Amino acid sequence: MPDSTASAGTAYAGTPLDDASLAASLDGGFTSHHAEVNGTRLHYVQGGSGDPLVLLGGWPQTWWQWHKVLPDLARRHRVIAVDLRGMGGSAKPAAGYDKKTMAADVHALLGHLKIGSAHFAGHDIGAMVAYAHAANHPGATRRVALLDVAHPDEDWARMPLLPRPDVRHLWWFAFNQVEGLPEQLLAGRYHLLLDWLFGNAATDPSSIDARSRAVYARAYGSPEAVRAGNAWYRAFSQDIADLAGYAPVSVPLLALGGEHSNYEFLRGAVPALGTDTRVVRVDDSGHYLPEEQPQAVVDELTRFFG
Repeated sequence: MPDSTASAGTAYAGTPLDDASLAASLDGGFTSHHAEVNGTRLHYVQGGSGDPLVLLGGWPQTWWQWHKVLPDLARRHRVIAVDLRGMGGSAKPAAGYDKKTMAADVHALLGHLKIGSAHFAGHDIGAMVAYAHAANHPGATRRVALLDVAHPDEDWARMPLLPRPDVRHLWWFAFNQVEGLPEQLLAGRYHLLLDWLFGNAATDPSSIDARSRAVYARAYGSPEAVRAGNAWYRAFSQDIADLAGYAPVSVPLLALGGEHSNYEFLRGAVPALGTDTRVVRVDDSGHYLPEEQPQAVVDELTRFFG
């Protein structure tokens, strides 16, 4: 478990935690923006120049989870780090949390930015959306990197409820399906969940520092934010059904899996998702690759995207 110096529950007295200030703190000319697209409002941070690269993050984080890799990626790419529907500075509507709809949000954002096609890198929920974008909008997708998670498939419906010593117990998959109760339990207390997750799913919990934990606790502190983040999980049954209708994508797929997280799982799952796939292990990392091993992530993405 993390010590108190890294706890999301510890008051952070450093730089401001709003998106505009956070973006301005990064090298690469990053700025914070909003766009009305696909019937919702998305927040995104943009910087750098070159071929467009869209970064999509996951639960329970925001675009800020990419902050350690953004400056390096911005040297080669026009980087757009997006808060997905329901995340951080983006709107939290009542519906639309299936990954096909969320991919349509991102596709509409590309149109808003006058970008015809882009590379995509997604972590966790963002990886699901990145893959759904490739499946539904192949002409606007160049290459896709999936970080530590693949798109939900039929195997996800058979996850065990009871913990087993040989299977990682993803108890929050079930908890996040419960309607109403998580909001009551977690609103204003989200730092407790964050500290548990980072303490148990990161190889080095201190790699997610106090400022980052405060950013995430602030982003998920309201009942609406808890409800919206959980809605990504409640849509998994629809996501599994949608995947059954997709052909393997033809765009190149790179999967990066944490040595102490989902590398072995990705080795089995990713080859069926595309016609040109590669799975790479990120050594000495748990689930939170961009924060735990940022240089390895930069190196692999640079080799893959060019």
